[in-house]
Amino acid sequence: MRIVDLIAKKRDGKELSAQEIEFFVKGYTDGAIPDYQASAMMMAIYFQDMTDRECADLTMAMVNSGDTIDLSAIDGIKVDKHSTGGVGDTTTLVLAPLVAALDIPVAKMSGRGLGHTGGTLDKLESVKGFHIEINKDEFIDLVNRHKVAVIGQSGNLTPADKKMYALRDVTGTVNSIPLIASSIMSKKIAAGSDAIVLDVKTGAGAFMKTDEDAIELAKSMVRIGNNVGRHTMAVISDMSQPLGFAIGNALEVQEAIDTLKGKGPADLTELTLVLGSQMVVLAKKAKNLEEARQMLLEVINNGKALDKFREFLANQGGDASVVDHPERLPQAKFKIEVPAKTSGVVANIIADEIGVAAMLLGAGRATKEDDIDLAVGLMLHKKVGDSVQLGDALVTIYANREEVSSVMEKIYSSIEIAERGQAPKLIHTVITQ
Repeated sequence: MRIVDLIAKKRDGKELSAQEIEFFVKGYTDGAIPDYQASAMMMAIYFQDMTDRECADLTMAMVNSGDTIDLSAIDGIKVDKHSTGGVGDTTTLVLAPLVAALDIPVAKMSGRGLGHTGGTLDKLESVKGFHIEINKDEFIDLVNRHKVAVIGQSGNLTPADKKMYALRDVTGTVNSIPLIASSIMSKKIAAGSDAIVLDVKTGAGAFMKTDEDAIELAKSMVRIGNNVGRHTMAVISDMSQPLGFAIGNALEVQEAIDTLKGKGPADLTELTLVLGSQMVVLAKKAKNLEEARQMLLEVINNGKALDKFREFLANQGGDASVVDHPERLPQAKFKIEVPAKTSGVVANIIADEIGVAAMLLGAGRATKEDDIDLAVGLMLHKKVGDSVQLGDALVTIYANREEVSSVMEKIYSSIEIAERGQAPKLIHTVITQ
């Protein structure tokens, strides 16, 4: 078998067999196939697309390129959630204890953030003492006894994806649906879950800017998951403006606590219920999404979800008293209001630019080596569709320095006030097959 023949085959729009895809992925991972031939193959895939069977085979070849996590020692159906990313996306912090409160195992492997704010691990480390360095046996024991634990991604998971992702970034093949879908799904499958819920973002602050692209990606990932034996569902959700009000690590932890108390932002609460309902159905704890939603609302209203969050924090060394005393989370030295310069209605909030403003404060990383300031960030007071009077606070800046003129400038240029504005639809569609 020669890679040049496989490149020509895909270039001409023909299907690659499972063995041919395995040959390509293995050869590129171990260095037998050079970058220039791998680039040619990915460009051929970009232009000629892949069938559902090819996408599933590509995903599994990437899974098999490295270690996989065996979660079979955990009782019950393990359901994982993946978001394609956004600004103010605090759903994992709410979902993990919420779903676990229904005795559904949540064995979550998360990463650190690169971009607007920290990742789930960075946010959790806003809680004094919380640690993610637990070994696999302790991780499994915690999930079996308490139904929830979160650790960092470790081991040699999907090395093929790491190499292919880096090459796609410099060869103009990032936007290939088969390559995006297989990249995301290979990591989820290697992480050992039985079922997967996908939150695919669409809008200005998302990787997929249009509904059409987001739906195409979601359907591809759902088909991959189902084709390789992982029951998979997806939600297309809005990211034209930030989710919730808080953007920043400790601020998002406090917002997650508020949401578990039933006092969170309407959009964060709704998205959490939609995603959580799918997780409950996939775990076979409810017959349908409506029943699942009622079960989730019940554990919010009776306090079990909040109790589970306390337990989760304490189990991993965290100061669980922050649930009742959020002032014990890292606090910024300065709170600076950004007043509206005119009256009207908020017509647009450019999500990714607001995210950049938070990063300028130190809430996120521009490079992997950057340190994060867990206390800083932004708190929105107005969302799209809200009325505004001259002088109203649009945003509060939480900073550890007084000089924030560049941040204010970025905020003003990212929030449009006009005569009219309408809140965007949060849930665009749900995909179950």
